[in-house]
Amino acid sequence: MKRITFLLAAMLLLISAKTNAQDDAKRECTIKYNLFKGDFQSKKYDEAYANWIVLMDDCKDLSINIYKYGAVLAEKVRKDPVLSKRVYEQRLQYYPDQNPAKVHSDYATYLSNNKLASDEVIFSILEKGYSIDPTKMGVKNLYKYFQGVTDRNKDTNPQKVFDTYDDVLESVSEKLEGYAAKLRTLTADSTKVHDKREKSLIRAYTINSKALGTVESGLDNIISEIATCERLVPLYQRDFEVNKTNAVWLRRAVSRMFKKGCQEEAMYETLAKAYAEAAPSPDSKSFYAGILEKNGDVSGAAAMRQEAFDLETDPLKKAKYKLKFAYAAKARGQKSRARSLAREALKLNPNFGKAYLLIGSLYQSSVKGSTCGKGEFEKRMIYAAALRQAQKAAAVDPSISAAAGRYIRSYRANLPNQKVIFTAGVDPGSSYTIKCWIGETVKVPTK
Repeated sequence: MKRITFLLAAMLLLISAKTNAQDDAKRECTIKYNLFKGDFQSKKYDEAYANWIVLMDDCKDLSINIYKYGAVLAEKVRKDPVLSKRVYEQRLQYYPDQNPAKVHSDYATYLSNNKLASDEVIFSILEKGYSIDPTKMGVKNLYKYFQGVTDRNKDTNPQKVFDTYDDVLESVSEKLEGYAAKLRTLTADSTKVHDKREKSLIRAYTINSKALGTVESGLDNIISEIATCERLVPLYQRDFEVNKTNAVWLRRAVSRMFKKGCQEEAMYETLAKAYAEAAPSPDSKSFYAGILEKNGDVSGAAAMRQEAFDLETDPLKKAKYKLKFAYAAKARGQKSRARSLAREALKLNPNFGKAYLLIGSLYQSSVKGSTCGKGEFEKRMIYAAALRQAQKAAAVDPSISAAAGRYIRSYRANLPNQKVIFTAGVDPGSSYTIKCWIGETVKVPTK
């Protein structure tokens, strides 16, 4: 009995000693961390480094700041690749739920910029980040990852390329719609004076929208080689029977053929009908309306487009339908009708830059022929009206700033020069009304 009592006492003593040692170690870690953080924030990097190394060795899961601040010490102060890799790897090990997609993306960038890993290793890291959340990855890395997927699968599994493309764009679109809604809420009242926090949010949403908005055009440049009607048709013919009730597959297939201008293909009609049957929705109805119109049922198409619009409740999505209707009107040569529909889209979403770009393109398309403008001056002034629309697009919608910039440069290059203005007998800076269906008043360029 005495022996048992002795053993129990010894065990309790050992447990107490171990607990005390753990408490001492934790207190020591906390002291080191506070010293490290204070020195780092005071930019005393040499002093910060000494305590940081102890934290990296003995206090790995004390705070995420060990890795956030440590990355700066390793990469920018010490410029030590081995230490930098350790920072990323330990962070992912001990804080796997703290923005892991961005960390993988940043890690891949660091390895690539410093040539510290093979393309295969970098791709595998990007693949991990992508699988977690594509929208948290850097835009360049989204391109790099998608290029890797394309290179590896374009000849053997093009569907994998298309699926990845759709996944990325759907994630990005969802994110952009969220930013657009938040921006609309913050900027709806043009007379409101924003406080510091609101200004910070507007700036953040604008920057993020601008970055994400470049994704679609960048990925399109990569995928354009394989996403052709000649390649899409046999692919969808092959896979149709297996997927003819798969609403997601059908939506993506119809959407891709629509974007690539494959509406004249018989397979497009097959897909659109199957999509409408598999998933009756505003989206499927809007696609099927185009089939009705193609087959001569103009009134039926108009009714179905209106039905698709009425079924939708989200104003941002309703605006997209209006713009889709506007593009359909443009394709039929109904420029004035297309502009009216684009303006209706803008009433639903005043920050819908693509609607302004469509109106600008309608104006620009009116330069040719005899419909609008009779001389060089009058025709070139149409570009002033188009330019104003592109400038509005850039001003209200950061997600399309890059595309709007290209239109702005193109339209500006075609404005009348001073010689043309002088020959027309018009004063620079004066107001000029463009006739024909456009009917807009713009300023004559001054230089």
